[in-house]
Amino acid sequence: MKINFLTLFPEMFQGITNASIWKQANDKGMAEYEVTDFRAYSDNKHNKVDDYPYGGGAGMVLRAQSLVDAVEDVTCEAPGDARVVMLCPQGAPFSQEKAEELAKEETLVLVCGHYEGFDERVRSVVTDEISVGDYVLTGGELPAMIVADSVIRLLPGVLGNDNSAQEESFTDGLLEHPHYTRPANFRGMDVPDVLLSGNHAHIEQWRRKEALRRTWERRPDLLEGRELDEEERAWLREFEE
Repeated sequence: MKINFLTLFPEMFQGITNASIWKQANDKGMAEYEVTDFRAYSDNKHNKVDDYPYGGGAGMVLRAQSLVDAVEDVTCEAPGDARVVMLCPQGAPFSQEKAEELAKEETLVLVCGHYEGFDERVRSVVTDEISVGDYVLTGGELPAMIVADSVIRLLPGVLGNDNSAQEESFTDGLLEHPHYTRPANFRGMDVPDVLLSGNHAHIEQWRRKEALRRTWERRPDLLEGRELDEEERAWLREFEE
């Protein structure tokens, strides 16, 4: 996968692209990163990429010209159809399901906004609009990193053990079960006996039940509309009692 970040602040990506899972993915040839300063595409003699909004109002708006030209340039030789993602508050909420969808692409372009927002005509070259939450940030760089990170770790072979990504929170619609490691007793708090039993069937059942319990306690909204089997319905009745 090739991931291109369109940004006014390319220096923000220097550290993250050369560390941790991002670096491993690049070293293994699974992911390639390019950071493009779209100010370089400005046709303004002062290299301005923003202007006052028509109709008045606070703040400055990113002009369409530099961003549209940048998108068209970085995608002109993209294999297949590039997914061009605009990070903006008006986008659809980001989810694990969306990350899995984007992880199947060969080319991903993440457009990082700034100032008051985008000229509406930028959307003519965008395939997806994504929001990472109901809050306001200074720019789209951090949301772009969030989206890229969640996608990169899903690429086959990146994590070393592909099961790691399949057993995390949200992959099956539930929060992840509790984890424990050595020692078996820490300050009077014991590891559940079932995890020490060696009975893998019982351990798997315990993990399913605790994942459901944690979701019911902390994110009951995730259970709305979920199809539960008979055992899960019995567990929910137990929790409620």
